[in-house]
Amino acid sequence: MTTLGDRLIAPGASRGEQLVCYLTATIGSLVAVTLAVRADLSALAIVVIAVVAFDLCGGAVVNATASAKRHFHREGRTARHHLLFVAIHLQPFLLALVVSEFPWYSAGAVYALALAGAVVVVSSPRFLQRPIAFAWVTLALLVPLDVPAALAWMPPILFIKLLLAHLQPDEAHRASG
Repeated sequence: MTTLGDRLIAPGASRGEQLVCYLTATIGSLVAVTLAVRADLSALAIVVIAVVAFDLCGGAVVNATASAKRHFHREGRTARHHLLFVAIHLQPFLLALVVSEFPWYSAGAVYALALAGAVVVVSSPRFLQRPIAFAWVTLALLVPLDVPAALAWMPPILFIKLLLAHLQPDEAHRASG
């Protein structure tokens, strides 16, 4: 029987993994909502921000769990699977849609940095993928982006979720690949 943890985290996620993931998602969402309320954003923007923050904050931790590593880096998974996973993360555009202070060009820049970073990482030799991902995120965070203060958390957490957590296999998979 498939559980909520199997769907939102990964099949076989331990209780400890689930607790850390859900707690991080909830706290991250509450902090993001607080920032949105203080910025006097619309009710629609606040709801969207709550959902996006829950997904990104929780997902950054989910993708670092042993159960997610086993699931996302199991036999048969290819660079194409990983790039598709990154590509479907359209949250910057969703936020630009509901937060008028977040320009579309900035949403595009955040998305492009994440997707280009993923291409660079998965195209690199396995033994260099982790340091290249960290290098990419470090340098991407130096790019001046026109992001409202209430959403300043989004680019770094998106990059952590996708490039530093999702794309990185566990050590056993790294050594065998």
